[in-house]
Amino acid sequence: MSIANKNLKYLRKLRGLTQDEFAGKLNIKRSLLGAYEEGRAEPRLEVLEVVCDLFKLTLDDLLRKDLSEHTDNYLARRRALKMSDTSARIPFVPVKAAAGYLNGYADHEFIDELNTFTLPMVSGGNYRAFEIAGDSMLPTPSGSIIVGEKVEALDHVRNNTACIVVSKNDGIVYKRIQRNGKTRNKLMLLSDNPTFQPYSISSEDVLEMWEAQFIISKTNTMQSWNVGQLVNIVADLQQEVAGMKKKMN
Repeated sequence: MSIANKNLKYLRKLRGLTQDEFAGKLNIKRSLLGAYEEGRAEPRLEVLEVVCDLFKLTLDDLLRKDLSEHTDNYLARRRALKMSDTSARIPFVPVKAAAGYLNGYADHEFIDELNTFTLPMVSGGNYRAFEIAGDSMLPTPSGSIIVGEKVEALDHVRNNTACIVVSKNDGIVYKRIQRNGKTRNKLMLLSDNPTFQPYSISSEDVLEMWEAQFIISKTNTMQSWNVGQLVNIVADLQQEVAGMKKKMN
């Protein structure tokens, strides 16, 4: 077993992740992660690079140092990160600040002016919170706050992952992502509410993407489908079935 294999298992356990959870963050199958940890396969370079980003390590650290022998130093750095006031604070982008965010998303001074909050389950990483408006992602109600972790590369996002997408033409939207391997420069954005049609955008149009980790909404808010919405959904399905029957005949 190589040092890299051993370090993968050590880092996963250090953060308290299951193999399924860790494999999801690395965008690989759980079985492949198991093969890495057991020394039956050598981790690919792109996987190791993701691990380095997650744990703020260098490739040299991961490939040459037995991190379990440097536990005190590593844990000390993580403890300092957790206790840091800035690392755990999550900038909040309300709906009224959405237009300004499109111009100032990369401006540190603008981000510093946003209100912040902390969550006990969030430490380290790069997080941001966005207020959403509209019914396109029901049953997640309008006014909910989506806490997302920064997506560093679009290829790392798995299909059907819910994300905040910040783009030049569509602004800030909360959607599920679908990628087509044949058209890598296009992203399909889907709503959880079936009355909203999916649409595609160019990956070059995306300014930022934040993978949804937590949803904060009011406890007294209860969303339900109204009769009109259900009637429209049934009518659409009937039209689709009728169209399919005509094609078959």
